[in-house]
Amino acid sequence: MTDFSLPALYAALDAQRQTRGLSWAQVAREINRRPEGRSGRRGVSPSTVSGMRTKTVAEGDGVLQMLRWLNRTPESFVPGHSELDSISARLPDVPLHKVLRFDAKKLHSALEAQRIERQMTWAQVAREIGVPPSSLPYLARGTRTGFPQVMRIVRWLDRPAAEFTRLCDR
Repeated sequence: MTDFSLPALYAALDAQRQTRGLSWAQVAREINRRPEGRSGRRGVSPSTVSGMRTKTVAEGDGVLQMLRWLNRTPESFVPGHSELDSISARLPDVPLHKVLRFDAKKLHSALEAQRIERQMTWAQVAREIGVPPSSLPYLARGTRTGFPQVMRIVRWLDRPAAEFTRLCDR
């Protein structure tokens, strides 16, 4: 199974940044949807965005904000994925006073349902997905998840990542 490509995400972010003549600080401000000189609740930092170049794992909610800025689906960064831009894969529109996050509890519920339907243990599910078995129970608590793990999970479920997002107050 091919993973979500963080280097490809970085390349897309950098290409958009260069095309628009922006600094990484300006990119971060736009990703966080903050006007120049205005602060607020902490968002994605410029070093987090530019650091995608060398990351092998990235915090899921931050990546969602970057994907929204690029107007791209998570699936569009999975080489060979067949539903790159389908309507069901598109991330939802987000009002300015909200932020898009992964719904880890919903993700866990879908995993649990699929696990039961397929009569599998959690260890078997984790092995098939390619994640540590200890990582799956944490989803039930609503903890954050990261890339590429979350994409491995949604691909195993055969559902778009956008289905497991929710809007939250900033």
